Order: sequence, then structure tokens, then C-alpha cells
Amino acid sequence: MARIAGVDLPKNKRGEIGLTYIYGIGRPTANKILAEAGVDKNKKVGEWTDEEAAAIRAIIADKYKVEGALRGEIQLNIKRLMDIACYRGLRHRKGLPVRGQRTRTNARTRKGKRKTVANKKKAAAKK
Repeated sequence: MARIAGVDLPKNKRGEIGLTYIYGIGRPTANKILAEAGVDKNKKVGEWTDEEAAAIRAIIADKYKVEGALRGEIQLNIKRLMDIACYRGLRHRKGLPVRGQRTRTNARTRKGKRKTVANKKKAAAKK
């Protein structure tokens, strides 16, 4: 099992897919890394030699911000938006969608479980 950037990559996956298990690396980035390291993207992670794994590890360490460092940077960016009280920061603070999505319907992922507001019952008309 290859361990890169603190993540155990699955042995039975192709290299292109295996690298996407690292936070901050998607398919296009994984392909660039493998091409630069000279590793076939269809080669399984378990079949990588130690030299290939070391080359991939070195490329990721030198050129890409991944895992904890990337998560920290994203959190700092969000905190900065909230501190300067810009529109996006206020949306983050209120837990609403940030990128212009509608909130009348949908937006459940950001807003959380529905909070039903009951209607007031009309007073029974007395005869």
C-alpha cells in the first residue's frame, strides 16, 4: 500500500484514480503528476515500484498544496471573508448558500433539516 501525503492509497485502483484519494488532487492533477513522474496512469497503485512512488511523493510535496495545508488555507479564506463582513462572508456566517443558489426551495445541504413552522389555527366561529 502506497502512503503519500499521509493518505493510504488503495492498491487495487489505477494510479489515476488512486491519487484522487488525496484531498486537493482530482483527475486532471493526478494525470499531470503521473505524466511528470513517468508512471503509466493505467498501472495499479500496488504495482508501483518504490522509485515511482518516491517520484510521485516528491512532485506532490514540491508543487501542490494538499491535505491539511490546503484545508487550513481554505478555512482561513472563509474566516477572512467572515471577518471583513462581505456578502459571501455573511452567507457563510448564516449557513446559507454562498454562490447565488436559490433558497426558497432546495438548499437543504446548507440550511439543514427542515424546521416546520405551523400555521395558527383559526378561532372556531361561535354561534
